[in-house]
Amino acid sequence: MTLQELIARHGRRANHSVPDWMLGFWKRHSISFANGMTDLHTHVCWVQSRNFTIDLRLPLEQDQVRPKSLDQYSADELLCLANYEGWCADSDWDGHALRWADTDITLQLHNRWPEPAFLRRTGNCMIEHCPSNIYVEDWRLQASDHGPLVGLRLIEEREVDSGKLRHQGGGLIVCGDYAALTLGRSMPMPTGTQFKALVSAAAAAQDAEHLQQLFNFETSVATSVSAGDYRVMLSTSPQRLGTALFSPDGFDYLADSGQVRHVFTVDGIACERLFEIDTLEAEIHYRQDTPAPASSNTWFEQETPTLGRYLEVLD
Repeated sequence: MTLQELIARHGRRANHSVPDWMLGFWKRHSISFANGMTDLHTHVCWVQSRNFTIDLRLPLEQDQVRPKSLDQYSADELLCLANYEGWCADSDWDGHALRWADTDITLQLHNRWPEPAFLRRTGNCMIEHCPSNIYVEDWRLQASDHGPLVGLRLIEEREVDSGKLRHQGGGLIVCGDYAALTLGRSMPMPTGTQFKALVSAAAAAQDAEHLQQLFNFETSVATSVSAGDYRVMLSTSPQRLGTALFSPDGFDYLADSGQVRHVFTVDGIACERLFEIDTLEAEIHYRQDTPAPASSNTWFEQETPTLGRYLEVLD
C-alpha cells in the first residue's frame, strides 16, 4: 500500500508529544554567538515529529562535495564530507526546555550540540536559547499546505534475499510538503581515542572498506513535487540529491507487532525497512501565525502605518 493508504487505514496520533507549534520543517535563519559573530548561510534543517527530531547541517552548495565513490575523494573533499552533520534523536519537552536523548543516531562520532533548547515562538519565528548562552538560534517554519504528519522510527534496513543488514536506527518524518530520512550505520563505530571526531577517523582511514563503514549513514531532507513523491534537496550523501527520498508504495502494517514494513528496490536489490510508529496523522495545519491577546492585535492594527512599512515573510 502507499503511505497515504497506510495513514488512512492505520492512522493514530501519539499520546505524548511536543507542542503542536513545534511540529514541521524548520530552517535556521541565523545563529549568533557570545563573541558577537553570526552565521546566516549554513544550511540547517530541523524536522520535528511528535517525539523525535531529524537534523541536517551542510555548507552552501558551492562548498559541498560532488557525487563520487568514496575512494575517489581527495583528502580535502573527505574533510569537507566529514564535517557534514546529520542526526536523529528522541526529543522530550518538559514545558520549559527541549532535550534530546543521548542515544541519538548521528553521522558525527561525538555530540556537537550537547545543550538543551529553551524555545519560544512568535509567528513563523522560533527562537532557541541554550543554558550557557554561548549561542542563540533563529528558526523559521517553512511554509506548507496542510497535510500529513508521519513519524516512523527506523529499527533496521535489510536486503530481502540475503538478509544483509544495511542500516540500524534512524527515522522517517513526513510533514506536509516536506520529508526527512535518517539511516544509521549498520554497525556502531569504535569509540577509542582515534575516533573522537569523524574528521580524525576519515583522515586515518586506510582503505575504501573503512571509509564505507564511516560514511554508511544518511540524513536527507526533501520537498514534495507531487502527491507522495518527495525529492531530496539536501543530503549528507551527495549522490542522493534530486532522487526520490523513499518509494511511495510498498508499505505494510504488521498487526501482530504494530510495526510498519516498507519494501522497495535499490539498484535492483529488494530491501525492506522495519519501523516503529511515533505518529500517523492524515492532516496537520502548519500555521505561520501564533495567537496574541486581542489588545496586542488592536495595537498592531493601530500602528500599522509604521509597523507595516516593510513587512515580509522570512523563510
